[in-house]
Amino acid sequence: MKYILAFDQGTTSSRAIVFDHDGNICSVAQKEFHQYFPKPGWVEHDAEEIWASQNGVATEAISRAGLKAADIAAIGITNQRETTVVWERASGRPICKAIVWQDRRTAAFCDSLKKKGLAKTIQKKTGLVIDAYFSGSKLRWILDNVPGARKQAEAGKLAFGTVDSWLVWNMTGGKKHITDPSNASRTMLFNINTGDWDPDLLKIFNIPRSILPEVVASSEVYGQTEADGIPIAGIAGDQQAALFGQVCTKSGMVKNTYGTGCFMLMNTGTKPIPSKNNLLTTVAWKIGNRTDYALEGSVFIAGAVVQWLRDGLGIIKSSSDIEALAASVTDNGGVYLVPAFAGLGAPHWDQYARGAILGLTRGSTAAHIARAALEGIAFQVADILHAMEADSKIKLKELRVDGGACANNLLMQFQADLLGVPAVRPAIKETTALGAAYLAGLAVGYWKNQAEIAQQWKADKVFKSTMKSKDRAALTKKWDDALSRSKAWEK
Repeated sequence: MKYILAFDQGTTSSRAIVFDHDGNICSVAQKEFHQYFPKPGWVEHDAEEIWASQNGVATEAISRAGLKAADIAAIGITNQRETTVVWERASGRPICKAIVWQDRRTAAFCDSLKKKGLAKTIQKKTGLVIDAYFSGSKLRWILDNVPGARKQAEAGKLAFGTVDSWLVWNMTGGKKHITDPSNASRTMLFNINTGDWDPDLLKIFNIPRSILPEVVASSEVYGQTEADGIPIAGIAGDQQAALFGQVCTKSGMVKNTYGTGCFMLMNTGTKPIPSKNNLLTTVAWKIGNRTDYALEGSVFIAGAVVQWLRDGLGIIKSSSDIEALAASVTDNGGVYLVPAFAGLGAPHWDQYARGAILGLTRGSTAAHIARAALEGIAFQVADILHAMEADSKIKLKELRVDGGACANNLLMQFQADLLGVPAVRPAIKETTALGAAYLAGLAVGYWKNQAEIAQQWKADKVFKSTMKSKDRAALTKKWDDALSRSKAWEK
């Protein structure tokens, strides 16, 4: 009996999960690592600590399952996207801390690209909006600000990668410098139409091509671990891996991950659909010669609003208390909470919006605010979904849900009511790691094909919509009113 090991390298922790042939979890190991905030708006990680923690939890997960390295058929990797690592090819040492996807230090440079009128060119080639979120401007910043970096890069002495590249480099003892298209498509340097690094974009960002990894498929044997000879056979960015883990492999299928923020992806098949509604067009995965694409929308604050009710307002003791408190009232009592604490993400992209609670009366209670907070998450998700339907001309049949907050039944029921379609929660909620495991397992023949994988997906609970359309319309109108009041607050 063989098993698949998934590396799930996230923003705050590294995890490793061992899966069996039925897609069940055999063991999990997890380790948090340090977050560095050297200046306001700057967020950094120590890339060597990321590797050490990921390597450590992998050993721990294998041991916890009572297995040896020889029992692992393949390793799949999924990772925090856009986080930028640059290291010396000779020593394998990073030349500075990794710049995390949340980091905003390159916002002014991104504004300068917009002023030059490059937004359309960049969107056409990459599917992305110009933003400090993506890796290209971070890499440029490192080359321009770390002493000697640009000179070294131009001499071919440096390597750049997102976290997947960094892990593979270390796992193979520096033999492989690779990434897959799902991660490459988040750099703002990769042309999603040609499937390769784009010379025009490299000129715009002033990046030497020699620093970039080779782009390989999301599911193939790339090499073996130096330590134990285990095949490394799957790579996908975390949100794309969750889409694959949710078996959203047909055009029009949608998953939404409810974490600190929300990430919604719709599989659009083999053609990239340019967004007219402020969404991102991204590569979902590449298997064999076939590339699948997705539309993506992100909500900045989802589960984080529950943490704020706990830590900021103190109206709940633990995050799980919110469901009971919110359920103690029959409706929101006219209260709406727009959680724009960090501005608004898709489809609004308003960095000057701020959080707002509206509709308060003397009769408003902590329970109404708790309910409004949960509903605010669902309203934001609905806004993205309507933008996706407009872009893709595909009507949603069901929403597959995952992430921590999908355990909240009240939120899931309201989400289904608001969308008018079922919200479906899977039996295995670790869909990100499972997606990486599936990609790796396919490459080594552990699973025969995608049809065999699709048979494993099981629903834990289906939340059916019970709301009348006139009630849905009335709630949505009030949400839109609340949203308009929170927009451009800081301007």
